[in-house]
Amino acid sequence: MNLNGKVAIVTGASRGIGRQVAIQLAQSGAKVVVNYSSNQMKADEVVKTIERSGGEATAIRADVSKVSEVEVLFTETLERFGRLDILINNAGIMECTAIADVTEEMFDRHFAINVKGTYFACQQAMKHMKKGGSIINFSTSVSGAMLPTYSVYAATKGATEQLTRHLAKEFGPKDIIINCIAPGQVSTELFLNGKSEELIDSYRRMNSFGRLGEPEDIGNAIELLVSDKARWITGQTIRVNGGFN
Repeated sequence: MNLNGKVAIVTGASRGIGRQVAIQLAQSGAKVVVNYSSNQMKADEVVKTIERSGGEATAIRADVSKVSEVEVLFTETLERFGRLDILINNAGIMECTAIADVTEEMFDRHFAINVKGTYFACQQAMKHMKKGGSIINFSTSVSGAMLPTYSVYAATKGATEQLTRHLAKEFGPKDIIINCIAPGQVSTELFLNGKSEELIDSYRRMNSFGRLGEPEDIGNAIELLVSDKARWITGQTIRVNGGFN
């Protein structure tokens, strides 16, 4: 995929899927903004990895749950690179908790990061993104699985899918496409945290290949969706899950 001359923001790019996506977009020629909220060391490591391979990247701190910081993220991107072509709204949190134990603070935190952060980043993209741009939001294949303890997380991703569908009609006149990626179980710190090996093995058996997905599996799909090959795809949610559901 040739992304030469394009500029991409990847939120939550200091680790996991976001890290891999940032690296792959840079390998395809894009200049990449590695967004992080707290771990500057990890973000700087991603930048150095990209630079060692001949790419160009910079790390910008912003907590996407705060609109003022989202605005700064875009302002600093434009100051650094002069344009924006690709937005990957990857930043998110996932806490699996039974409804009896969900607190108001936990509920609000999930919606602030997973939904509010995505929405207002899209708002900034509407203001600043170049014609022919691409936006990828993140949902989850868990939405179709009816798993216990995932209710709050799945609810935020259902909201993300709906805002993606409706925003497609607003971005279309600017020749900007917007889609959702809905990964299945991917071997990342976010997914593995707090899960027993027995539970993880049960998830491996739920898909067609008997393994967890890898961040590269998601990165490959995103590379396709931000390329010129995908200009007739918008408002869609793409399940990238190895046949999980």
